[in-house]
Amino acid sequence: MVNFALIHMTPKKPSQSLTINTEVVLPNDTNHVGNLFGGKLMQWVDITAAIAAQRHCGRVVVTAAINHVSFDNPIKQNSVVTLEAKVSRAFSSSMEIYVDVYVENPATGAKTKCNEAILTFVAIDQNGSPLPVPALIPETEIEQKRFDGALRRRQLSLIIAGRMKAEDATELKALFEK
Repeated sequence: MVNFALIHMTPKKPSQSLTINTEVVLPNDTNHVGNLFGGKLMQWVDITAAIAAQRHCGRVVVTAAINHVSFDNPIKQNSVVTLEAKVSRAFSSSMEIYVDVYVENPATGAKTKCNEAILTFVAIDQNGSPLPVPALIPETEIEQKRFDGALRRRQLSLIIAGRMKAEDATELKALFEK
């Protein structure tokens, strides 16, 4: 008999959660100057990140927070937009998901990064209670950098929310004690 609890708790690599979503910016998706609505991009980001989180834990997930969004470059109507999401760190029941957003040059196929977002998702059961998620094992240099930064970002969020004392944020303190 297969023990599904063990399957769900086996540590995973970020590549196992990789989710790629490609969209075309249509006229209805744009504002009065022909740029993609920020809210439309956030919809795509949230969906793509949710699939990555679900792939990591094999559970139903919900968006707990949008930790960071950058709108570095406008995305024009008719652009081909590719979103790439991966789990960057897993905690007890939550996961941080990093989403990179690219615009594709239709003539060359070259992709240029134009935006990024970081979201937190929580795995839940049928009653909405948090469930444990598998650990994450970063493989590449960028995955390790994002993994390390996730703990600092989490500590900062907990301090801002009043759920952690600043003096208990060891990873954040280490940045300033060097």
